[in-house]
Amino acid sequence: MTVDWSAVLLGLTVGVAVSSVFFVGLAWGMKRALRSRQPEALLLLSATVRIIMLLGVGFWLATSSATAWPMAGFALAFLLVRMVVVLWVRNRETITLPEQGGT
Repeated sequence: MTVDWSAVLLGLTVGVAVSSVFFVGLAWGMKRALRSRQPEALLLLSATVRIIMLLGVGFWLATSSATAWPMAGFALAFLLVRMVVVLWVRNRETITLPEQGGT
């Protein structure tokens, strides 16, 4: 089996961009929902738009190539961006949370 590295790189590039927009949209939707009187509707709309975008670009990428290598890069990019976001948020929470007092 031969790896088409240019196709993987294309998938990674597109995947990083789309995944970044996905997680920025998630953060935006959560911030707005926490201040909203109808958070369910806002979260549903946000999730729907983000999922359609992610799947739409993934579908376009899958149909634009004869191999699965771009999709492999796309999926890998999503997982890598997700790991970075989760680690960043966890690190940020430990820095900004006040220490629990107690003696």
